[in-house]
Parts: sequence; structure tokens; C-alpha cells
Amino acid sequence: MSAWKDIAHNGIWKQNTLLAQLLGLCPLLAVSTTLVNAVSLGLATILVMLLSNLAISALRSLIPYEIRIPVFVLIIAALVTVVDLAFNAYLHDLYLVLGIFIPLIVTNCIVLARVEAFAAKNGLLDSMLDGVAMGAGFLWVIGLIGGLREIIGQGTLFSGIEMIVPTAHALQILPADYPGFLVMILPPGAFFTLALLIAGRNWLEARANQRRLAQQRRDTAPLTA
Repeated sequence: MSAWKDIAHNGIWKQNTLLAQLLGLCPLLAVSTTLVNAVSLGLATILVMLLSNLAISALRSLIPYEIRIPVFVLIIAALVTVVDLAFNAYLHDLYLVLGIFIPLIVTNCIVLARVEAFAAKNGLLDSMLDGVAMGAGFLWVIGLIGGLREIIGQGTLFSGIEMIVPTAHALQILPADYPGFLVMILPPGAFFTLALLIAGRNWLEARANQRRLAQQRRDTAPLTA
């Protein structure tokens, strides 16, 4: 359980793919204009990472080391194709909005990095948890950025939800006469928002380190005295 907690903590916070490793910036810039688009791509990424880690962990003893990267890419591409076809079949309107960014999950450094660094060296359960945790770390950050950009840029939330739930409607968060903030809808808005989140994460980590150092000093003070 301790090992699983470490895996989950690494994926969601400590080694977060966007806040710590700065991977997957292309879909972040293009898709995080609304909460619905961002969360949809994040869920697709989680599914691909889960299945990729599962497949490669199960087959790792059969894959020759010298050709592992092409084999990994082939497996990931096959799974992304399945997800892409599923979106096209069951969520066609959303599929048209997300466009090329579903197939481009194949080239997302997050997926290939995790199957190479973790799934190819660990068992099924650990690899599956790592895929879900890393994907969840990507999901919550891109979802938060998408929500903030949509509220500040358009004054709404859940715009486009009718593509998934036909009877649902977007929420008008700011007044109806809100003129919008164009910069937040454009790619620079994603950079600004991501920079603020990274700064916030670094501040929290610095405070946590200070508390740990202070606790260590208190614990060792009686011994040195």
C-alpha cells in the first residue's frame, strides 16, 4: 500500500507531467480553451496510458530490448486508434472539436516516457496504477486550466457539454454582458495560467520543505543538547 501511495503521489503531484515535467504542452495550448474539451482529452489520455502500461507490462519479457521503442510506439498507436474510433462513433461532435489532438496522443511524451520508464520494468498492477496516476495528474491540471480560461475568457463554464449530454447546458458564471477576455482564449492564456499554477506548486513545495526542516531541527535538538 505504501508503494501504491508513492506511485499515486508521484503521478498526481510530485512528478506531475505538466507542473513538474512540462510535458504535453501542445494539447494544453490547443484544447484547454474550455473545461469540457480539456477534461475530454484528459480522460482519453488516461485511458490510453492505462491500456498502454497494461499491455507493455504484460509483454515486457517478450519485447527485445533493441527494438523496444518502435514496439512501444506501435502498441500505443494501436490503442490510440481504438480510442479515436470510439470517440468518432459515440461522441462524434466532441470528436470533431478535439480533431487531430486525439491521434496525437501517440506522440505525447507523457505516454512513451511512462511505458519506457515504468511499465517496461514493473508488474501489471503497479503499471496500471502508474498510468492512471500520471493521467490523472495531467487531467486535473488541464481541466483546471480549461475551466479558468473559459470563465475568464468567456464568462461561462461547461460550454460544449451538450456534445456529451444533449440535455445539459453551459453555466453563465459572469454577467451575460461580460465582453470576454480574448487573451485567455488564445494560446498565451494557457501559458499565463500554467505559469501561475507552477508558481503556486513551487510555493507549496517550498513551504512543505521548510516545515520538514523545522521538524527535523526540533527532533534533533534534544540529542545535540
